[in-house]
Amino acid sequence: MEHHSAETFPLLLTEHQRDALIHATRLRARIKNLLLGIPKGSQPVEFTEKELSQISEEIDTAAVYAPSPYKKRLVAVQRKVMDLLDAVADKAEVPRRRRTPTINNTILQFKITLRGIKPPIWRRIQTKDCTLDKLHEHIQTAMGWTNSHLHQFEIGGVRYGDPQLLYEGWEDETSPVNSLRTKLSKIIPKDGKRFRFDYEYDFGDGWEHEILFEGFLPAEKGTRYPLCLEGERACPPEDVGGTYGYQECLKAMANPKHKRHKEFLEWSGPFDPEKFDAEAATKQMRKGLPDWRNEEWI
Repeated sequence: MEHHSAETFPLLLTEHQRDALIHATRLRARIKNLLLGIPKGSQPVEFTEKELSQISEEIDTAAVYAPSPYKKRLVAVQRKVMDLLDAVADKAEVPRRRRTPTINNTILQFKITLRGIKPPIWRRIQTKDCTLDKLHEHIQTAMGWTNSHLHQFEIGGVRYGDPQLLYEGWEDETSPVNSLRTKLSKIIPKDGKRFRFDYEYDFGDGWEHEILFEGFLPAEKGTRYPLCLEGERACPPEDVGGTYGYQECLKAMANPKHKRHKEFLEWSGPFDPEKFDAEAATKQMRKGLPDWRNEEWI
């Protein structure tokens, strides 16, 4: 379970932003009632760290479907919430964010969250310094994907990926920065400050992930890395059709009378959306992905 302080923190919201939160998200009753009781105009609203995290998760889901102008307002609120959570984390003395002078004797901790799904599907992993391509492997194996589709990272507005896969045959497009040669130590803040970037898998289904770098930690003697510390909920089945298709799949699988129940059951087999095992994820991370680049059919 994640730690949350009971202290409250002020989040400055405009009247329009509060309206977007109330009408475009499914906030818990306490938060919604709090927002409804605020006077007109821009006002600071006191939230606990846990409530800020809940608001962030709700916006992550709602912003995918929200109509304009709610979408723009929710995105603006999300930025404020994440900035405030960053400030809270900087203030707190959390062991995993301890700073260390060099990368050689440290491991890096990341939280990976699949966007657009509620309740959230997430993993927290630790790894030694490695390339972005290796981080891609860790994400795939920790989440439960099968590396059956293309992927890319977006960091600071720059696209990273395998040029052989993303650029070949598309000479009119800008080639991505080579993720096989880019190490995490080149993109992560040297001071260990929290840092977010994006990872997309399967451009058809469009699975977007937020990757949050949570800080450096001393490597523990006798511990093997990479490591999956914790997480929640199963990874969606491959080729299910993105967030919309996944919601349809869950409804059909849960209802034997649903017209597509048998279809999904035969296609993917029994599926428990709540199932997750951190130890099993760690084993898959250490096993890694097949070295497909050396396969004869490539």
